Amino acid sequence: MPYQTTSNDPTTVTLWPHQSMTPNGFVVFIGITAGLIALPLIAILGSPVLWGLLPFFAIALWGIWFALRRNQRDGNLREDLIITPETCHLRRQNPRKGDQTWDANTYWVSVHLHETGGPVENYVTLKGGLSPEDRREVEIGAFLSPDERKALYGELQSLIRATL
Repeated sequence: MPYQTTSNDPTTVTLWPHQSMTPNGFVVFIGITAGLIALPLIAILGSPVLWGLLPFFAIALWGIWFALRRNQRDGNLREDLIITPETCHLRRQNPRKGDQTWDANTYWVSVHLHETGGPVENYVTLKGGLSPEDRREVEIGAFLSPDERKALYGELQSLIRATL
């Protein structure tokens, strides 16, 4: 599961999106792709046509490299939920924007699972505030799979209940 719970004082839940390609996998993929794209160029080695096709080969390889790096940077998203008996603090570190934070009194925090009607299946939200009047609802783990969100929902409920 792409989240980890530490039950020290304070209890911390850290969530991150899946990263299926390792740095070594990136190098291997780019190398194999470059080799396969260059394979047809062997037939025109030594002819002036090679120089006409070479820029397109370089642009295609650069496009693949750029798209994979961009996807990897976008995957640097992270959410940290810190639960103490007094407060819950959620911090979302976005890859290209500033951090987003949410604070609430642990006593007023409730965990909700929206099986349908949310932007994704099994949408998990936290609802609460520092007082009963300023309750706000925030999402958590929207990048997880539906089964992982369902498991996260159960774990968050038990963690918040155990902290009180």
